[in-house]
Amino acid sequence: MTSNQLPITVGNRHNDERGIITFNNEFDASEIKRIYTIENHTVDFIRGWQGHKIEQRWFASMNGKFKISVIEVDNFENPSQDLTIQQYILDDESLTYLHIPAGHLTAIQALQEESKLLVLADFCLGEVQDEYRFPIDYFKNKK
Repeated sequence: MTSNQLPITVGNRHNDERGIITFNNEFDASEIKRIYTIENHTVDFIRGWQGHKIEQRWFASMNGKFKISVIEVDNFENPSQDLTIQQYILDDESLTYLHIPAGHLTAIQALQEESKLLVLADFCLGEVQDEYRFPIDYFKNKK
């Protein structure tokens, strides 16, 4: 296991008299098979811990701001409770993607009302059985 930062592909924003374009010309979407969005009901709710042993995800904020907490798992059947938690902030100012490699769990919290998170996945729904969930208070370690 490593404690390195996860890959982030930074996007950009262009604003002129015609409007605003957010873009990410560096992001390679060739592995993507599925796309969905997440909208938490309140900023107090944390969606997690959930993750995948073999699947990958890419997150980008479409609206608002999110805190994404990430843990690299040592054992999916019985993970250590003191694993390091890394935290990332995504906002809608640019189309920046956070890559969540296989072997990680996430906890997702909207930091602004009406926030919407774009999620890209590298497997189709039902293609593999690879979902792991743990209670939000299972992990004790902080960043």
